[in-house]
Order: sequence, then C-alpha cells, then structure tokens
Amino acid sequence: DGAGWHTDDIANPFDNVSIIKLPPYSPELNPIEQVWSWLRQHYLANQNFIDYNDIVSKVCSAWNGFLECKDRVTKMCTRDWIDLIS
Repeated sequence: DGAGWHTDDIANPFDNVSIIKLPPYSPELNPIEQVWSWLRQHYLANQNFIDYNDIVSKVCSAWNGFLECKDRVTKMCTRDWIDLIS
C-alpha cells in the first residue's frame, strides 16, 4: 500500500533482501485479505463490541473457527497462478 512504515528501509541491513512493492490495492497478492474477508462475512459482520476485550475475544473466536477447516485455509491462501510465473 506504499505506507512508509511498511517499507522504511527495513531491508537495508541485509545484502540479500530487497522489498518488492505491491500495487496499492491487490488482495489477490496478499492472501490474508481473503482471510479477513471470510472472517467478516462469517463471524464479525453486524457485531456490537462492548470494549477492547470483547473485540479481541470475538476475533480470536472467529480465527479459531476459520482454522477448524484445514482445507479452507489451504484453498484461501494458495495461489496456483504463482506456479505459472515462478
């Protein structure tokens, strides 16, 4: 997304590491975006949170629900097209 704190010369100390910037909005390149979408659709949408601890509790519950199905994790986080270009 180009935010300075995401790339702020973090790779400079390493000779064999470089930062490749992604387009500003490219969820297909960032699998966690698919996961957040699933969590919102299945657990977190239309929720009222009482306080910070309630948010943490409900997000943890949603995350554990997501992880219950290993096939779901694999399908959502695998990018078959990467094999075609690598």
